[in-house]
Amino acid sequence: MTSQQLKNSILQMAVQGLLVPQDPNDEPASVLLQRIREEKQKLVKEGKIKKDKHSSVIFRGSDNLPYESRDNSTPVCIAEQIPFEIPESWEWARLGEVGNTNIGLTYKPQDVSQTDGTIVLRSNNIQKDKICYQNIIKVKSSVPERALIHKGDLLICARNGSRALVGKSAIVDKDGMAFGAFMAKFSSPFNKYIHVFLNSNYFRSQLEGVGTETINQLTQERLRSQLIPIPPLAEQRRIVAKLEELLPLVEEYGKAESTLTTLNATFPDALKKSILQDAVQGKLVPQDPDDEPASVLLERIRREKKALDKTKKGKRNPVESRIVRRDNSYYELRDGVERCIDEFLPFDIPESWEWARLGDVGILSTGNTPSRQ
Repeated sequence: MTSQQLKNSILQMAVQGLLVPQDPNDEPASVLLQRIREEKQKLVKEGKIKKDKHSSVIFRGSDNLPYESRDNSTPVCIAEQIPFEIPESWEWARLGEVGNTNIGLTYKPQDVSQTDGTIVLRSNNIQKDKICYQNIIKVKSSVPERALIHKGDLLICARNGSRALVGKSAIVDKDGMAFGAFMAKFSSPFNKYIHVFLNSNYFRSQLEGVGTETINQLTQERLRSQLIPIPPLAEQRRIVAKLEELLPLVEEYGKAESTLTTLNATFPDALKKSILQDAVQGKLVPQDPDDEPASVLLERIRREKKALDKTKKGKRNPVESRIVRRDNSYYELRDGVERCIDEFLPFDIPESWEWARLGDVGILSTGNTPSRQ
């Protein structure tokens, strides 16, 4: 299992209620969702948010199947839309029912500044599930409230040239910034759990059809209508805490996996080189004291080459070399001049071995250039 597969498995377990145990003393998710509905109704009356155009309530019917009522309409069974079972204390909901989402800021090129203005976060500012402050741009124009993000908000890439990058997200860690038009902001009382959900295999699988050949886009409507399993608030906190404990270990596993992959790719060649190096250093097989020493072999080769010189079958080496060992050092005699060559020898060799020049143990020749006629 790769580190990514392991991470995907852990995140999927988290959103299916399989990562941490349920506590019967937890306030059930149904109570949490009812409280959120009441708070949203209050904000609508106060004019702070707009009323949902397509409100949704999902509940278990007397037959234990899930039903959904939209805009107080007759409930409809949605069992075929539910991808997996969840614990009794959990509930299914539409993402738009547990938070608010907005699109980002559209700005003109002439408003962009590298020094002054409001920071605008874009897709490239989400790296590895975190906010990255490299390649930051600023705008000098005024920013509407809907395009401002605050600490704790969830920033989501809603449109990108790469389909794989659509849906990537990060929790905002600073106040006073804005976000670009190809991004979405999600605000909820439990954004940390929702961030976990957005990284799950289930949610990622829902994004396979978000694009065309040229545009990959997660629309606001699609984001709001996304089904999400909601645990009790206390269990959400346990899930997040467990992931904060496990994911760094998965990251370490990933580093080890990368090292192993590199080792597996390079090991055969490295092993071959190591074996061949041992071979030429006299470390591959044991020496036999009964073997004829290499000095005798070299002397025989010299005699044979001299004999070939006399019959004109060999070509005399213009620079003759003889390397001898004396006083635990090596000396080379070339054209009547002797010098110590210890500094040129790369490694030690067994006592029965000898150093030599390649041209002194064989006959070197080159090919002929063919005629163009």
